[in-house]
Amino acid sequence: MAAFLLGAVLLIVQPHIVPSRPAVNSKAETSSQSVPRELLKKTSQKNDFKESIHSNGSCQQLPQTIIIGVRKGGTRALLEMLSLHPDIAAAESEVHFFDWEDHYGNGLQWYINQMPFSYPHQITVEKTPAYFTSPKVPERVYNMNQSMRLLLILRDPSERVLSDYTQVFYNHMQKHKPYPSIEQFLIKDGELNVDYKAINRSLYYIHMQNWLKYFPLDRIHIVDGDKLIKDPFPEIEKVERFLKLSPQINASNFYFNKTKGFYCLRDSGRERCLHESKGRAHPQVDTRLLEKLHAYFHEPNKKFFELVGRTFDWH
Repeated sequence: MAAFLLGAVLLIVQPHIVPSRPAVNSKAETSSQSVPRELLKKTSQKNDFKESIHSNGSCQQLPQTIIIGVRKGGTRALLEMLSLHPDIAAAESEVHFFDWEDHYGNGLQWYINQMPFSYPHQITVEKTPAYFTSPKVPERVYNMNQSMRLLLILRDPSERVLSDYTQVFYNHMQKHKPYPSIEQFLIKDGELNVDYKAINRSLYYIHMQNWLKYFPLDRIHIVDGDKLIKDPFPEIEKVERFLKLSPQINASNFYFNKTKGFYCLRDSGRERCLHESKGRAHPQVDTRLLEKLHAYFHEPNKKFFELVGRTFDWH
């Protein structure tokens, strides 16, 4: 009887064995930069979180750096120039993971699968210009990696508006679809149409405030897009220092193409230029309308300068 009672007591106090979770690749945890488990669970509903490792030792991993914008600020030029560095592995296409709900719902494994194969010493970079102006993105990036280094390239807000219109205009032209003149977007009831989305995208201080809620200013490097066009090498040198890369890109990697009217790249003897869609001529705009545009951005620009502790040579 005593033996029976002792057995019953042992059965009661026996700790319940909890099934262990599947082991997570330690390398994947390192590359994810301490991704919160809650986010991994939330965004990994369709796949186990893991890296694809190639036989040569390279693997797909979460980016350590993201070019967050701005649209028509020179993000493609920045990515191509940065790719000259041997320690950079860049995603070719815009991923739109954090700003498109269907992509974000696919989870981090899907995001990793969009990344290029890279070696342990390389920094993986992706660029999606829409991130900067998307309200939900800063918090989502922060939840994935609080130590993320962010690159933001900006141009004169007025010039960016004209480039924004030009891109959409040519997209319609290629599809043989009519598109209104820029004046029809910029003017409403005789006044500047401040509801025009292209203008809103150029209100940099509003969007920057949202990013600074989650990332300190020393985690966001602002590239001067206007200077990058005129003299790219000094701006790329600053990016190298920000990303703690060894200085590998030289002035000889850039040459001015008189036909295209902008700088092209020279890498290991090979020369390449940006796609023909880059550097398109802006539409002719009435001087008085341009002055209205410049005047409108005066105060927003001043607020942005105060926010980042730096000025830019904008109208």
